[in-house]
Amino acid sequence: MKIVFCGTPRFAVPTLEALLAAGHDIALVVSQPDRPVGRSQALTAPPVKLAAYAAGLAVTQPEKIRNNPEFRAVLEALAPDAIVVVAYGRIIPPWMLALPRLGCINLHASLLPKYRGAAPIQWAVASGETVTGNTTMLLEEGLDTGPILLQQAVVIRPEQTAADLFDDLATGGAPLVVETLARLDEETLDPTPQNHARATLAPLLDREDGRMDFAARTADELRDRWRGFQPWPGAFTALDGKKLIVHQLEVPDPAAFILPASPLPGDLHVESGRLLVACARHTWLELIEIQLEGKKRLPAGDFLRGTALPAGDFLRGTALPAGARLG
Repeated sequence: MKIVFCGTPRFAVPTLEALLAAGHDIALVVSQPDRPVGRSQALTAPPVKLAAYAAGLAVTQPEKIRNNPEFRAVLEALAPDAIVVVAYGRIIPPWMLALPRLGCINLHASLLPKYRGAAPIQWAVASGETVTGNTTMLLEEGLDTGPILLQQAVVIRPEQTAADLFDDLATGGAPLVVETLARLDEETLDPTPQNHARATLAPLLDREDGRMDFAARTADELRDRWRGFQPWPGAFTALDGKKLIVHQLEVPDPAAFILPASPLPGDLHVESGRLLVACARHTWLELIEIQLEGKKRLPAGDFLRGTALPAGDFLRGTALPAGARLG
């Protein structure tokens, strides 16, 4: 069938490739404009554009689509059977929703109605979910509120970060879109309305989401957030007024240590070259690889040997003064 494909990041590339492999006619690929990237701010093409060019497809990158007569005229002239939207990054306007005979089909990386929004993979991991998945749905004007077409569950392994899960969901979702299109065309798929009362949100991430709150969250919760916020915004705190980035962490077995009986959240404990921090509900988190502001990233043992610590009793494993506490 004739398809217009809307997508921008790497997550959308496997679906574009799967649609081509299935023999569909990709009449046009719509992607966001090239953007400045990195410290050099070099203008960089989005991954979907690069994949489309590699396949010899036509590409357009409108800055806006809602009130764009030229873009609307192009799509109306194409008269696609379906518009497939995967991580495009723009709200699809009503005129586009009404254009194709099979509708606008969206691949969303969660088991809707859970985790509606821009960052479903990150928030599912950060919230400690053990299962997430992909959903294909018919787009409507609400944010991820359209009727569900097909779903597939994907297990979140305990060691997986959001970055790891990203690839699993991208590759798993591609054949789901192909199947969805086939069954819609065969009229063997009935859209199912979402239960809006069970909806949860997955908003765009903010830098402050990476700040570690030892008083409010347990060690397990902080580890889940660290996993969910990879590669950005990561996890960070402060030591003696300086930013401390935590690159690697783990929840240790407390029986393996001689821990203080009544720690305050944020108190540090050093034992056998290992660095632990007290968290909510008397739990402990081990900081394995860290980076103090202005310094290079180091294993905790090297950090402890090479850093001038802000309290003389720190190496004995007692709590730091309040001013030097992490948090």
